[in-house]
Amino acid sequence: MEDPSIVTLTGSIMLLIIVSAYFSGSETAMMALNRYRLKHLSKEGHGGARRARKLLERPDRLLGVILIGNNLANFTAASLATVLALNLLGDQGVAWAPVICTIVFLVFAEVAPKTIAAVYPEKVALPSSYLLQVLLWIAYPFVWLVNSVANALLNLFGVNHDSASEDHLSVDELRTVVHEGSQIAGHHQDMMLGVLDLGKVTVDDIMVPRNEIIGIDLEDEMEDIVAQIRT
Repeated sequence: MEDPSIVTLTGSIMLLIIVSAYFSGSETAMMALNRYRLKHLSKEGHGGARRARKLLERPDRLLGVILIGNNLANFTAASLATVLALNLLGDQGVAWAPVICTIVFLVFAEVAPKTIAAVYPEKVALPSSYLLQVLLWIAYPFVWLVNSVANALLNLFGVNHDSASEDHLSVDELRTVVHEGSQIAGHHQDMMLGVLDLGKVTVDDIMVPRNEIIGIDLEDEMEDIVAQIRT
């Protein structure tokens, strides 16, 4: 029968891997969200979208709680893995623990969850926003302290997170969005592109000079009118 302490250590490490994977995936998913779709979902009353949008208003706080949670999980798991390796392999376990931990966490707590989150950001970020908001409330004093120190260092280098530019599409960017919109019908694309090009349209493109206008006398015979139109 296995030593209960080994079972407990193994179970704790597996749980911490899941926690680390959650934070890693949440970070990638939140940063990869389409801000315009998020705004659309928020207006439709989607709770997860509203929470995610609120969290993204202060990315320093969001990243703060994610990185704090992720690092705590990683460091705790590394410590437990060292104890487990000592129990199983003795002194040699101290050398093997960092190698095994690095490989396991790189695959299961970093690459895999981040890849999934990058492919399905909305499906990962919106449900994650509920727990992230709660964790931010709980850890806010510590997050505030860490962010204050970090922002002070950034200010020394002339970086101010409050001056970050908002998301605005230029005309050229909007034209690219319309071109790439696979769900927009062709004639609708033409209409939207036509609206974007109105600034380039001149009066000569729309109106016909008066001397080139051909008039029809309604009192003429129908045959003459038809012949005039055909010519």
